[in-house]
Amino acid sequence: MNRDKVVLCASSAYDKKYYFNEDFQMLPEQIKKELKIMCVLYTEDVGGILVLEFDNDGNLLFRVEADEGDYLFDEIGSGLKIKELQRTKKELLQSLELFYKVFFLKENISEILKENREEA
Repeated sequence: MNRDKVVLCASSAYDKKYYFNEDFQMLPEQIKKELKIMCVLYTEDVGGILVLEFDNDGNLLFRVEADEGDYLFDEIGSGLKIKELQRTKKELLQSLELFYKVFFLKENISEILKENREEA
């Protein structure tokens, strides 16, 4: 099955805006707030646009964009910040992937948890 990537949320330093995909409205408010804080702080720190999106397999990806003429965008800082977020927010990101796989891709939660235990 060929599906497009699904955007969870995005933040832009250029427009000073945050977008949250209403398809995920059923997420708890605390998680929605944490996503907003994480994305907005990222774009305030390094600039550009940060998009959190799910790929076809349900993996949560960080996609970064910057205007070609944006000389203030910190490409090195961007990579370091993403690695830091992936480390410090690991549990949140894994939970979001599990949520997406179960509720959107209709995968069996028991099988996913079994695979995760085998990988660990």
